Amino acid sequence: MFNPFQQVELIKAELFMSMPAKFRNPKRTSWADPNRQGAEIECFLEGPSFDREGNLWFVDIPYGRIFRISTKGEWELITQYDGWPNGLKFHKDGRAFICDYKMGLLSLDTKTGKIETILGSMYSESFKGLNDLHFAANGDLYFTDQGQTGIADPTGRVFRLRANGQLDRLALNVPSPNGITLSTTDKHCYVAVTRSQQIWRLPIMADGSVSKTGVAIQLSGGAAGPDGIEMDSENGLLVCHLGVGVWRFDSNMLPTHLIYSENKHHHLANICTGGDGRDLYITESMSGDILKARLPVAGKKMFGLS
Repeated sequence: MFNPFQQVELIKAELFMSMPAKFRNPKRTSWADPNRQGAEIECFLEGPSFDREGNLWFVDIPYGRIFRISTKGEWELITQYDGWPNGLKFHKDGRAFICDYKMGLLSLDTKTGKIETILGSMYSESFKGLNDLHFAANGDLYFTDQGQTGIADPTGRVFRLRANGQLDRLALNVPSPNGITLSTTDKHCYVAVTRSQQIWRLPIMADGSVSKTGVAIQLSGGAAGPDGIEMDSENGLLVCHLGVGVWRFDSNMLPTHLIYSENKHHHLANICTGGDGRDLYITESMSGDILKARLPVAGKKMFGLS
């Protein structure tokens, strides 16, 4: 008889690169005061994403910095601005799209470093604080509006900005929507709901509406809940579980692998795949380190780069 509950395999993550000393200057910031309880911090890395040329991009939230690691392994500060960038993904035209907590949905010209606003508000109402984003094959952009929402204030939101400019509200009652991704067919949207320790699944109907949203995964333990998430090519789900590691769930949403680090790395916050699709890159937010692990299944193709 087939047993769907298999032994979870462990995969050890290794250090890929660490932020150079010239970019480190620990101090208190207006972001760290409420989010890191006033601690002095050097950085808080999020939003890893590869461009077409194979360069690895990511953001530094409290200092409004956008970094790129070239294919030669060189760290480059592309731009710094008065914002709190979080998620970053590439549009098919080469621009980087950024979910910024302070400023909304932005785009970055990767050649000039110029920042432009795509959406600064929702129907003239301010966002709570955008977090992460994902492109569908048809160019639609799904993104989360997390702010400071949680169990006691379950008012986080999930949006879709269609390629034609139409903005849709897909969910309005989410207790801390964080990472977001789509199935390989774009028929299901998955959202990491940090404060309720859940992954929500939003079925997308033929007309674009959402029906029968439910819980796909219920987590427990760790320092918080799920953060960054991505699908793999077999409709498995990779989930950053703060304080635990990075889980891999199969298409039935049952755990198969756990990626972990033995060192000081307890805040594995966000992920992307590179190389042949099986190399997983992980931002360890507070240390300024980027880790790397080898996946059993290749990651899902990012349609923004197609």
